[in-house]
Amino acid sequence: MRETKSARLTRMHDEYDILRQVIPAPACALHFSNPLELLIATVLSAQTTDKRVNTVTPELFATYPTARDLAAANPAQVEDIIHPLGFYRSKTQHLIGLATALDERFGGVVPRTMDELTSLPGVGRKTANVVLGNAFDKPGFPVDTHVIRVTGRLHWRSDWASPTPDPVAIEREITACFPPSEWTDLSHRLIMHGRTTCHARKPNCLDCPLNDTCPSAFKV
Repeated sequence: MRETKSARLTRMHDEYDILRQVIPAPACALHFSNPLELLIATVLSAQTTDKRVNTVTPELFATYPTARDLAAANPAQVEDIIHPLGFYRSKTQHLIGLATALDERFGGVVPRTMDELTSLPGVGRKTANVVLGNAFDKPGFPVDTHVIRVTGRLHWRSDWASPTPDPVAIEREITACFPPSEWTDLSHRLIMHGRTTCHARKPNCLDCPLNDTCPSAFKV
């Protein structure tokens, strides 16, 4: 029997209540002390782990504390610092280009709106949502690979079977089901659940707190 939209919504909130109990204090895994640091760290996190990013950002932030400092940086020095992350040459170009635009267009101050953030080179909706939700405490729902995987397996979204899900559509559909004040923590909890339990290759369904209602439990 096909699940109705109202039944799915009820199940979503029931499952999220469980995640709230299991993960009572969700937080951003990237280390930062101001919006600029978070923006830079988030850009660096592409195609690597937050844990690895945290190993290089202390030196990067200490060496280039402002957007103007980073914009004027010697690319070879930046490359040397972020080398462990991989793709260090292209990431260095992205960082310096981002810092230059930030310095020239916003006086080095990270903007606080989605439109302004995504106008910066290399900043998409996911990065902008991370910054909005974690640096400015504004509603933001970052959709990364974990969020895509977990919401798909839970059938929280209508395109759960799609081999090419659209992150923007996922953001729109999921946020419509929860109050804006919950969006950032919702994303954090889905990401943390994906990292610890709902793994990409071998999900730990046996120990999953959602295995009673998850449509994909023990089927992946």
